[in-house]
Amino acid sequence: MRLSLLLLLLLLPGPPPTPGMEDAAFPHLGESSQPPPRACPPRCSCPRADTVDCNGLDLQVFPDNITRAAQHLSLQNNQLQELPYNELSRLRSLRTLNLHNNLISSEGLPDEAFESLTQLQHIYVAHNKLSVAPQFLPRSLRVADLAANQVTEIFPLTFGEKPALRSVYLHNNLSNAGLPPDAFHGSEAVATLSLSSNRLSYLPPSLPPSLERLHLQNNLISKVPRGALSRQTHLRELYLQHNQLTDSGLDATTFSKLRHLEYLDLSHNQLASVPAGLPRTLAVLHLGRNRIRWVEAARLRGARGLRYLLLQHNQLGAEGLPAGALRPLRGLHTLHLYGNGLHRVPPALPRRLRALVLPHNHVTTLGARDLAGLRGLAELNLAYNRLVSARVHRRAFRPLRALRSLDLAGNQLTRLPGGLPGSLRTLRLQRNQLRALEPELLAGLDQLRELSLAHNRLRIGDIGPGTWHELQALQVRDGLGGRTVPRQSPQTSCLSRHVR
Repeated sequence: MRLSLLLLLLLLPGPPPTPGMEDAAFPHLGESSQPPPRACPPRCSCPRADTVDCNGLDLQVFPDNITRAAQHLSLQNNQLQELPYNELSRLRSLRTLNLHNNLISSEGLPDEAFESLTQLQHIYVAHNKLSVAPQFLPRSLRVADLAANQVTEIFPLTFGEKPALRSVYLHNNLSNAGLPPDAFHGSEAVATLSLSSNRLSYLPPSLPPSLERLHLQNNLISKVPRGALSRQTHLRELYLQHNQLTDSGLDATTFSKLRHLEYLDLSHNQLASVPAGLPRTLAVLHLGRNRIRWVEAARLRGARGLRYLLLQHNQLGAEGLPAGALRPLRGLHTLHLYGNGLHRVPPALPRRLRALVLPHNHVTTLGARDLAGLRGLAELNLAYNRLVSARVHRRAFRPLRALRSLDLAGNQLTRLPGGLPGSLRTLRLQRNQLRALEPELLAGLDQLRELSLAHNRLRIGDIGPGTWHELQALQVRDGLGGRTVPRQSPQTSCLSRHVR
């Protein structure tokens, strides 16, 4: 009886549920306990709720079904030819839009295409088919990349009136007429501007005074007018290589106002002398591949902070670097003189010099005092000069107590130089006329790791007894690579493997 009553109570319907009292966490009929999947365009990936990645899918049509919450949209490396305004204008939360490497033309880009994207900070439209820049880009923009298009015209509001704009990339595009005088009006924070590989024959007017990096390489610039850079006092890096600059195209004021300039590249021009008026802050000066015949100390006096001076492939002859020419550069670290016509190591070089690079000159002699002032030198490259053993003094290298790398390849040496410092780790002597290796000339080189002897006239019998005994760390190298030489290995087997 009690059992029947219990079953009856269990089968009776309970009281109706009170509104609002349902268990919201309990799934209703036909519902899943998992959250609904985020909408993502076919074949694209959406790793986060605010990111849509459609990179490299060969898309020809702008994808639909992009969530309105998207903040980062990548469509690079596709075949898009146009941007539909209706689809793009929905994406008002976009911060990054990457359209790099498509086929988008100016006809496929409506004037109002970006008008609704008031949060956009980064836009990448490089490597497309644009012939004119967008007339309007959002005021919120920070980075704009329009490089490698066919842009011939830029409008005042393309880059103007953008207080947060920091970087603009326009290389491989413009001619002189393409950049209007007011292109950056109201954009007072632009720090990086790339105008390289265009067809500019003069510096664009009204460059932003906030610039820190200015790329003008690979143009047709022959002159920097007086005052053209007078407002760019924050400039730290200036790239003017591969232009047509001559001495008459620069004057003593061209760089003198650039109080923060650290890097200046004037290589691959037509300069016959070092520019005047270099600022004290300059750390790197690249003057390679010009027509410089003479270096005057007066031209370098203002650049007392210079650390790296590159003068390779100029026309410096026997008197091209007179004594004391580089004396003002007390902190100079590296001097590159590759491919000139110097007959000797320049005298009175800065005492703090750490690297002297002099290959492919006409140096025939090394005297006892030629390197005496360079006690801190760590790298010396005299490869492919005209040195002969009879004209290399036995004490020429002795003062170089910090020397770690010595390159004497491609000379006419018939024997090892004497007085090599014990600090040496790399010694290159390939392509000389060496006929013998004397152990006494290698004594004390217990830190030597690499010894290059390929393409000499050495034979097995020319190696003196005990030659390898002191070289505990030695790694003998030829033109095909190197192998560690076991300390107890026979001299003959070592030489036959590595010296050719």
